Amino acid sequence: MTRTSRRAPRRLLAGIGAAAVLLAAGACSSGGTGGTGGSGGGASGRPTGTVTVFAAASLQESFTTLGKTFEKRYPGAKVAFNFGGSDSLAAGITGGAPADVFASASPRTMKTVTDAGDAAGTPATFVRNRLEIAALQGNPDHISSLKDLTGSGLKVVLCAETVPCGAATRTALEASGLKLTPVSYEQDVKSALTKVELKEADAAVVYRTDVKAAGGKVEGVEFPESAEAVNDYPIVRLKNAGNASGAKAFLALVNSAEGRKVLGAAGFLTP
Repeated sequence: MTRTSRRAPRRLLAGIGAAAVLLAAGACSSGGTGGTGGSGGGASGRPTGTVTVFAAASLQESFTTLGKTFEKRYPGAKVAFNFGGSDSLAAGITGGAPADVFASASPRTMKTVTDAGDAAGTPATFVRNRLEIAALQGNPDHISSLKDLTGSGLKVVLCAETVPCGAATRTALEASGLKLTPVSYEQDVKSALTKVELKEADAAVVYRTDVKAAGGKVEGVEFPESAEAVNDYPIVRLKNAGNASGAKAFLALVNSAEGRKVLGAAGFLTP
């Protein structure tokens, strides 16, 4: 011990000891996948406050349902969602947008976040998704294959190739040796689907989960080439999460039997 430390007042030494106890307690509560965000937990360790989740647009219906379950299970906790194209969400996270959880529609867009060092731990695939054609209600154009979309006179919309559904569509088209020029490229899968729902387009290539979520507003058409472009969906807690305990609790719900039931009912495939 140095001369200075021997002369330190008792009050200062007590403060140092208390700080050490607090640091140790914080380390124990962080657990799980690591990270530096605040816990956001109450005295009982239950999550409180708002959990901000950035999630692919195709997860909107199922995650909204899980968000309600989360809030019911943890009174005082809230889930705030930001749904959109995975590439835009990833760019927002790496640009400093505050978020606790990121659920992407492809490993490629998740890699943007992990490469930037913004993930706490290793992302885990929690569901998979497959493409499907969304045709006008009743399928008046008798679309039965991906090739039919290349016919003249049809107005087809696709997701932009920078977003996962667009990249998957490109893979499916390449696998079938087809070329397709859409009337527009949309920035997320919901925007592509909406074009068909509003009859502004005759068809769109979206996910099977989006066709199911449309509830009869469109006609779903499966095509075999979609097997060549199945998307893995990874999820991760973010390194700078402001509500780390809430993020962990939400991830636990997503990966629970209850979470898998909700996601399966929405049409997602198991990993």
